[in-house]
Amino acid sequence: MDETTTLPPVDGGCLCGALRYRATPTHREGYCCHCRMCQLAFGNTRAAFINLRKDEVVWTHGTPRHFAWSRFARCGFCGRCGTPPSFEYLDSQRMDLSAGSLDDPSAFAPSAHFAVESRIKAWHAEDGLPGERIDANAQIAARRKQACGDAVLPRVAATHER
Repeated sequence: MDETTTLPPVDGGCLCGALRYRATPTHREGYCCHCRMCQLAFGNTRAAFINLRKDEVVWTHGTPRHFAWSRFARCGFCGRCGTPPSFEYLDSQRMDLSAGSLDDPSAFAPSAHFAVESRIKAWHAEDGLPGERIDANAQIAARRKQACGDAVLPRVAATHER
C-alpha cells in the first residue's frame, strides 16, 4: 500500500484509559525493535511498533508525558499507569505507536526486526523476517552524531549522556 491508501482508522490507548488515540495509518505492517533502550522501556526482550506520520495520530483523551531517551528521541507514556504508547525522533515527521497499545493489535503484522545486534537469542524465535542493525541505518547514525558527536555509541549509556 502507498501513502494515499485509505484504510479504516485504528484506536488505542493505555492500560488505565487515561490516554486514548485514533490513528489513520496507510498500512497494516509493523516491526519489532530489539534495541536495549526498548528492552528497558518496555520491560521485554523487544518492542513491537507501527510507524506512521505524526499527523496521522490524534490524542482523543489525555496526552502522553514524555521521557527523553536521548538528545534526539523521546518515549511517550501514561503518567498514571506507565503504559508507553509512543516513540519519536524529535526531528522527524514520523513516530511509532506501540502495537500493544492498539485496541486490536491483530490488525497489524510484523514485517521486520530492527536493532538485531541487541536481539536476545534465547528469546528469539526465528520467523524469517528481515533484520537491520542500528549502525546500518544512516539516518539514525546521523541523528546520533549530530546530537552526541562521534564518542557516543548506540547503547543505553547514550541516554544518560545528555
